[in-house]
Amino acid sequence: MTEGGDHLDEETLSILESSVNALSVRVLVRAAGLDSDGLGTWGTQSMLELPATGADPLLEAEGLPQGSLWESGAILQYLCNKHRLDRFYPTDAAERAMVDSAMFYLVGTVYPLLAQAAHTHTAVSLEGPLDVYHVFFLRGRRLIGGDEPTIADIRFAATLEFLRAIDYRLPGWADEYTAAMEQALGEAYSEPVAHVRTYVESLRAA
Repeated sequence: MTEGGDHLDEETLSILESSVNALSVRVLVRAAGLDSDGLGTWGTQSMLELPATGADPLLEAEGLPQGSLWESGAILQYLCNKHRLDRFYPTDAAERAMVDSAMFYLVGTVYPLLAQAAHTHTAVSLEGPLDVYHVFFLRGRRLIGGDEPTIADIRFAATLEFLRAIDYRLPGWADEYTAAMEQALGEAYSEPVAHVRTYVESLRAA
């Protein structure tokens, strides 16, 4: 399939609408023009039967070795490879390496600290790891992908939204970065993010 107007035929995404974990996948599906009719709902029977019960997001597709896939980064890469979404996941080896590195750094370094801050309510310094994105991955560019967002940008922006949710004070460049993402992707970014922000506000008001 090619980018723009494709359908997620024989593919089903199960997501929790308010989930930050699923946010990056929701943004990509919309930004790439993949038909959102393929989106399922949280708590499908197949999801509950998986070893990783409660995995969110979950992609079910014919051709996958086990018929399903979770972890948002893996789903982003799969959808780009399957639907040839080259503008979100460049085919140039050097550019793709930077995208992969930014995503792996997020999972291996940033997320363990983020999880500690979120679940233990302790002060954890993310300033250094976050600054790696500013100094190295962005390196003076508007986005990791330059002028256009990649899946690394989408994944990182979703993480910054999570940090907002736990009231972590973001540096000024991070606010500029998420504003650039919203400008680049429009409603494909702003609408899914609004669902997460609304959910967070409802928890605070409870």
